[in-house]
Amino acid sequence: MSDFRQPGCPVWRRLEGVTPTAEYEKTREDGRYEAVRSRDARFDGAFFFAVETTGIYCRPSCPAVTPKRHNVRFFATAAAAQGSGFRACRRCRPDAVPGSADWNVRADVVGRAMRLIGDGVVDREGVAGLAGRLGYSARQVQRQLTAEVGAGPVALARAQRAHTARVLLQTTGLPVTEIAFASGFASVRQFNDTIRAVYAATPSELRAAAPARDRAARQTATPTAGVPLRLAHRGPYQPGPVFDLLQREAVAGVEEVSGESGRRVYRRTLRLPYGTGIVAVQERTGRTGPAGRPGTGTGTGTGGWLEARLHLTDLRDLTTSVQRLRRLFDLDADPYAVDERLGADPRLAPLVAARPGLRSPGTADPDELAVRALVGCAEAERLVQRYGKALDAPCGTLTHLFPEPAVLAEAAPHGTPGALAAALADGAVRLDPGADRDDAERALLAVPGLDARTVAVVRTRALGDPDVAPPGTAVPDTWRPWRSYALNHLRAAGDWENDR
Repeated sequence: MSDFRQPGCPVWRRLEGVTPTAEYEKTREDGRYEAVRSRDARFDGAFFFAVETTGIYCRPSCPAVTPKRHNVRFFATAAAAQGSGFRACRRCRPDAVPGSADWNVRADVVGRAMRLIGDGVVDREGVAGLAGRLGYSARQVQRQLTAEVGAGPVALARAQRAHTARVLLQTTGLPVTEIAFASGFASVRQFNDTIRAVYAATPSELRAAAPARDRAARQTATPTAGVPLRLAHRGPYQPGPVFDLLQREAVAGVEEVSGESGRRVYRRTLRLPYGTGIVAVQERTGRTGPAGRPGTGTGTGTGGWLEARLHLTDLRDLTTSVQRLRRLFDLDADPYAVDERLGADPRLAPLVAARPGLRSPGTADPDELAVRALVGCAEAERLVQRYGKALDAPCGTLTHLFPEPAVLAEAAPHGTPGALAAALADGAVRLDPGADRDDAERALLAVPGLDARTVAVVRTRALGDPDVAPPGTAVPDTWRPWRSYALNHLRAAGDWENDR
């Protein structure tokens, strides 16, 4: 999806998709430099800039002195900056910014590849596994990623591993050797070399340089106590409607929402590639004001985070679990682009003004979401109790993992739920982060008894499509490409009567 469909965007963003020329490149880079000069946090994660005289790369909002224009280079990803020999700034920590909204919503092969790399596929299956999931050769994937984001799949995965290692070094007291393998590195030597290249420091020096908050958290952070995290987001965030939805849909044994409104905590179990996990996410948002002062927010500000704590049976699942939480809470969205388009509509304008930064929640487990969208909450709870895998160490009311499709297909093969479970189990329906949305929709509609309305819910929540409207409803085309967000505004205001 190109940004030229978003009126009011800076020139360098509106022209994405136009054949590059020297004039176009200069215009785009001049626009990016203006964002750097103004320390505009809206573009954190959208691009990175590096300073040739210092050998350091930063996020656009870095509070350091603005470098001279002729010393600045721009990169689409942190991996591309690292691949060109630049080190991460220790002040603004550019590796910890929200993910690019562009990769999050794009349906092309590069967007799908970026989502799969974020989910840890390269670490688990290699580049060949990534290419196989996308239906391309490894050479084609390498070429397209390098041309689009300035780095290949190995470099992108390496940058992700470095970020995971920094989080573990600075927020846990785990031995460095354990952190090396938990981060996905094949050897301690590879881990040490990468940390030095990316951060210009040894792992011990990086741990000693942790911010005061991270040092305090490290005293209690262990595999059993959990890993504390800040899940960063771009722009304003409205946690209330997201937690309201999670509370309404919570399936006993797998999820729970506790506390009073405004201070709720969402907890759930996770099935992960190497083990299991339990996550807790707080409703209250933290945010940083214009001068970088920490505080608490209720949905305003230029950016912030959700506080979370992860309990994992295998720390190699850290990166994957974080990415799944980011999709669940829609933390990589670009609220400025969404609100600008929808706020121009007379019907939606007052709703957008009342709830800036309203998100379109996704899911932590696409296959689970598909089954739950079909059968409803009550039946989902019955399936959990009958077929869900019990946790080795239950935590309060969290006692089970949601049953896998293969288990449901064997235990309850009849009817539409059985047909859907079988299609998910044998790969006829793919809902992973790299799935093609149109192919997935066609495969879902081919499942006997599965109606188009349920498929629309799955496409919105499991596949993260920002532009879905339920079939048979009159939704203006002027709301494109953010119809999913528009309907969430109507639901939050109680103005949408055709909901499920």
